[in-house]
Amino acid sequence: MSQHTPNPSAGAADDARQEPGAGPLADLSQAGVSIWLDDLNRPMITDGDLDRLLQDRQVVGVTTNPTIFAKALGEGEAYTDQVRQLAEQGADVEEAVFAITTEDVRNAADILRPVYDRTDGIDGRVSIEVDPRLANDTDATTAVAKRLWSEIDRPNVHVKIPATVEGLSAISGALAEGININVTLIFGLDRYRGVMNAFLTGLEQARENGKDLSSIHSVASFFVSRVDSEIDSRLEEIGTEEALALRGKAGIANARLAYQAFEEVFATPRWQTLADAGAHVQRPLWASTGVKNPDYSDTMYVEQLVAPHTVNTMPAETLEQAADHARITGDTIRGTYQESQQVLDELERVGVSYADVVDQLEKEGVEKFEKSWDELLDTVRSELKRFTEGGR
Repeated sequence: MSQHTPNPSAGAADDARQEPGAGPLADLSQAGVSIWLDDLNRPMITDGDLDRLLQDRQVVGVTTNPTIFAKALGEGEAYTDQVRQLAEQGADVEEAVFAITTEDVRNAADILRPVYDRTDGIDGRVSIEVDPRLANDTDATTAVAKRLWSEIDRPNVHVKIPATVEGLSAISGALAEGININVTLIFGLDRYRGVMNAFLTGLEQARENGKDLSSIHSVASFFVSRVDSEIDSRLEEIGTEEALALRGKAGIANARLAYQAFEEVFATPRWQTLADAGAHVQRPLWASTGVKNPDYSDTMYVEQLVAPHTVNTMPAETLEQAADHARITGDTIRGTYQESQQVLDELERVGVSYADVVDQLEKEGVEKFEKSWDELLDTVRSELKRFTEGGR
């Protein structure tokens, strides 16, 4: 496989008492997993917290979502001055959301720029999401991706596009323009293969457009814990001993088989042609890695999804749990494909339809993203009203 290995960041992985480069997070980085944080807000940027995470927690990237922004806006006064200015300018809620979120992402990208430079552009990345209400509109998604890319104007930004059927063409179209893309909301293996095909198509179009392929980067966000949550509930409904024995196994098995697909696609002649032109692989990114079931190990989606050329984007709580007690034992993906396929086969035998699960999760995922976006709009609308005449 022709690709570039992610470079780990320097710094302590656990606490100030450890030697630099020691601890579980350093071990994870050394194993080829890039650690990204699934969180961003303005106080993290202005108070130096993001800088400290880069130094002390091996963090080399950041992902954002509307829920995170809405929470940050509703707490404290970090955004007050900007919201007041936007209200005075007569900005509507859509314009205000765009201005607020792009400013945070631009500033975070500047903080992460040294990581980007040190890793030759592999890491040091910040992701920002296209309005998820456009997930089923190819042209509108592409247009917003271009606008975000142009407005933020930083080479180390990823624009997040959902992996809906309509999103696949938008992914190719944005990549063809030289825009870095984080493909989000991937649950199923067939759709993931479609995402990788869209990525290759986009690079081929970018090459035809005269773009420098070495400057284009992409990750494919494959969701993990949501798969277990949905499948576990179905297994408990079935209730047999055989069904219950499969709880907590599907999410990891599914992700491991995704990595198998990744290895296959990026060993093809089609890929090699692009690699020879300077292209970088589209790395698998493990998303939704916070463990939702308290009966499971809180670091299972960190420890059991270790392989080169991957990203694990962790909520802050999971990051701290991993720093404290994760056991990193090297590659835990390659060599597991047969047993992983067996898990999916056994699920079908006990009556859980994999196809139905991943279809439902994609639909619910888009709906959750839309709900989060609506909450962000409502929060910004309320903040704008604080500074308009009569509170109207």
